[in-house]
Amino acid sequence: MGVSALEPVNLDAAGMKLAIVAARFNEHITKPLVEGALEKITELGGSDVEVYWVPGAFEIPLIAKEVTAKADAVICVGAIVRGDTAHFEYVAGPCADACAQISVDTGVPIAFGVLTTNTEQQAFDRCGGSEGNKGAEAAATAIEMVQLLRALRGGSRESM
Repeated sequence: MGVSALEPVNLDAAGMKLAIVAARFNEHITKPLVEGALEKITELGGSDVEVYWVPGAFEIPLIAKEVTAKADAVICVGAIVRGDTAHFEYVAGPCADACAQISVDTGVPIAFGVLTTNTEQQAFDRCGGSEGNKGAEAAATAIEMVQLLRALRGGSRESM
């Protein structure tokens, strides 16, 4: 019998090639997300990670797609805070949709750690505040997905 999705997972990032794609816009929020992701990867035994900074969340999917060719998983982080204009709607949904589609199209996990909040305080709460660090959570998600895909596909990325 296989492993149940309800069983706890022993995360191990050793030997994984990971990439982080981070938006510079709202860097005071995204930098702690990147730091949280890097700390989680290190905590889980990972060491092979590259960070790619892009201007904003809208640019994340293009670079995420590009780095799927050399990464076992991509962790996307950014912060889109709702404002007084429709900018939020034009960026948040398309960024999320594109990241999901890249994962499906390439078979490479894309962990979506892009914050989409109503206020800057909500973003602060999620980049190391009262709601934890969503960058660290996205890193753990990416690692878990690589492990699951390797188990399903019988080994390393080459067999994926």
